[in-house]
Amino acid sequence: MKQKLAGTAVAIGLLAACVSAQSTGQATGTVDGVVFTVDANGGHAVIPTARISLDGPTHIEAESDGAGKFAFNAVPPGAYTINAQAPGLASNRTIAVTAESASEIALEMKVQAVVESTTVTASTNQIDTKESSGSSTIGESAVRNMPNLNERFDSLLPLIPGVVRGPNGLINMKGAQASQNGSLLNSADVTDPATGTSALNVPIDVVSSVHVLSTPYNPEYGKFTGAVSNVETRPGSFNKFRISAQNLLPRVRRVDGSIMGIAAATPRVTVSGPLVKDRIAFTQSFEYRYERNQVYSLPPLEAWTRSENFNSYTQMDANITKKQTATASFAIFPQKFDFYGLNTFTPQESTPNLHQRGYQAYLQHRYVTDSGNLLTSQVSFRKLDADLLPNSNAPYQLLVETTKGGFFNHQDRDTTRTEWAEIFRSHPRHYFGLHELSAGANFVHSSYDGRQEFLPVQIIGVANYPLKQIQFGPTSTFSIHQNETAWFIGDKWTVSDRLTFDLGLRFDRDSVTDSVNTAPRVGFVLSLTGDGKTMLKGGAGYFYDRVPLNVPAFRYLPTRTVTELNPAGEVVGSTKYSNVISNGLQNPRSEVWNLELNREVASNFLVRVGYQQRNTVYGYFVNPIVSGSTGSLSLSNHGRDIYKEFQVTALYRIHRSTLNTSYVHSRAHGDLNDFNQFFGNDPLAVIQPNQRGRLTFDAPNRFLAWGEIAAPWKLTIAPVLDIRSGFPYSTVNQYREFVGPRNELRFPRFVSTDLQVWRRVRLPIKETHARIGFGVFNVFNRDNYRDVQNDLDSSRFGQFFNGPSRTFHGKFVLEF
Repeated sequence: MKQKLAGTAVAIGLLAACVSAQSTGQATGTVDGVVFTVDANGGHAVIPTARISLDGPTHIEAESDGAGKFAFNAVPPGAYTINAQAPGLASNRTIAVTAESASEIALEMKVQAVVESTTVTASTNQIDTKESSGSSTIGESAVRNMPNLNERFDSLLPLIPGVVRGPNGLINMKGAQASQNGSLLNSADVTDPATGTSALNVPIDVVSSVHVLSTPYNPEYGKFTGAVSNVETRPGSFNKFRISAQNLLPRVRRVDGSIMGIAAATPRVTVSGPLVKDRIAFTQSFEYRYERNQVYSLPPLEAWTRSENFNSYTQMDANITKKQTATASFAIFPQKFDFYGLNTFTPQESTPNLHQRGYQAYLQHRYVTDSGNLLTSQVSFRKLDADLLPNSNAPYQLLVETTKGGFFNHQDRDTTRTEWAEIFRSHPRHYFGLHELSAGANFVHSSYDGRQEFLPVQIIGVANYPLKQIQFGPTSTFSIHQNETAWFIGDKWTVSDRLTFDLGLRFDRDSVTDSVNTAPRVGFVLSLTGDGKTMLKGGAGYFYDRVPLNVPAFRYLPTRTVTELNPAGEVVGSTKYSNVISNGLQNPRSEVWNLELNREVASNFLVRVGYQQRNTVYGYFVNPIVSGSTGSLSLSNHGRDIYKEFQVTALYRIHRSTLNTSYVHSRAHGDLNDFNQFFGNDPLAVIQPNQRGRLTFDAPNRFLAWGEIAAPWKLTIAPVLDIRSGFPYSTVNQYREFVGPRNELRFPRFVSTDLQVWRRVRLPIKETHARIGFGVFNVFNRDNYRDVQNDLDSSRFGQFFNGPSRTFHGKFVLEF
């Protein structure tokens, strides 16, 4: 690994030397202009403090003044894309800069929002007439403005219709388990090779946008059966140093009206600037996070989890020549979660601590040929180690009302992933229309070296005597390796101005399943009107997932023996379960199709109506099978999930403000004994027979509204209203056996209202600003319960607990 890192350092050094050698004096031009928006009456209103960027042979950033004006000086000649962003507004266009010339630009900004499959641009047509894939984007404006309790980018994902944070705290996109979704950082995979869940930690200050693709018909995307999210980071500043600092003061913890230490300390500092002006830029962001989160139903001094993270992200951007650019990054993210999984029925002593250490190195090179073809080469290396540690050595006991003793599982996971990809995109070719061809190949090597230890578990009944005891075999160690190869071809075929097809074919080979999977895909965009304001979009395709490495490791895990006891503690029955993988392993596959209608009702009003369905087969679940005194814990590859979604989304613009609203009616149904809930980061001790039913994050009805409002006195107000059905849950008895169909009951309706207000002010120091404001979370102090007593034998059966209270956060950001 040291050799790889050294090689990356040498490569960056060579880039710097190459650029330095080419940094000779040349004639330049200037670009200046004004940004404005058009109101309903056709009047023009200038936009102050809009962020303007110029991208081409170099990257330059500026900000519009109080009159909406901006200027770029000493711009090298070439073709550029000029982008402008303001709260809820965006614009982009291409320009050509020639030597010793002045270009004057008037940029009309139009509404920008998270509208699925709809991209708003500065052109007359506000609906993307070429892209068939279902995609949603959280842009830089939303990243900066929207209320964000944890100030992490993944906390913004629920702003997208069809994306919810499940009862286990993980993000579920488009009805899929967290392990079924893809997670990318600048197109590089950042999932945990062992569990398949996202393991991405970068400071939010470096995030430019987050894209969620629910139906990515582009064959470049693979290794998931749900949806995929791609986080894009900001490029470095090539001509000016920029520094931001925030959260410099900690928040105190109050217990019964008294200050009891620190609740949170989350300082962040980000620096960006040129190493070689207009040629090499760097970005460095540091974040330290110390946080305590309360479980409101536990005694005050025993009700807090504790986490400590340090996230560092370093990025180098290089303009090697006019046709070559490169990006290199390095991220480290050690973190500790103490009392992981703390809730009303699991006190601190009985929770584990989850400690993780990880880093990722990444290098991407982009080359544009004279004819306009683009070749992208990308390599990344990721290492993630995780330890799950009990907080006590006392015997683990599951009681009706609580849990006692130390946690029953001790894990030690060391994983790595090395990935290399080559992607070619051709310039448009004419043959019965316009063809934009793409092709690529990808190779991934993953490894998992693990150690698992399971300790005895007792189930205690209401009479306070043991009902069952679970004992495990000796500690196991194992080493799993996986090679994945993929290759694909695609064609965006523009038949006419009103019809475009996306055609793709992808092949994936996985050494774990020893199979080659073929995934054809097709999407289309049809303009129903000549003005391009009414678009019909849709498509269908196959998607194959990778196999998380804890699945082939299952056969090496300790066996278990379940013993039944009578009131005297005597054994009345015993079953020993061996770990068995039934019928071999296959790659999970989803069959996805969607259809949607987009209509630009007016220049400031967009509406989308769509339907999406995903059928997933060959999913993994575990199931205990008993035959007399022996049994097997079967890992089956016959799991099936189905997700159906009907969605109505609307976007309305009022002057320089936007309002996004959506209603989603959905159904998420499938096998309930998902592998990760028993062998993931917070495993359950008791495994009952598998059933099919509503998935734990199923929310059949959800209304979501959020906006960015430009208020008087230069205030930015960002409210969020989220109303959805409560998550389902099952009924059990004192034996921890399910009673009746699973997930038949539901939590009360979830209603959350959050608000952030801030204002950007100039400070007396030259070119120094501050953003000052506050956030309020759960404004109306509603009891959105997180826990329920679902044991029929409890006197509190059916009662809900742990509803978070209203929370206030101040906001103060320094920008130099």
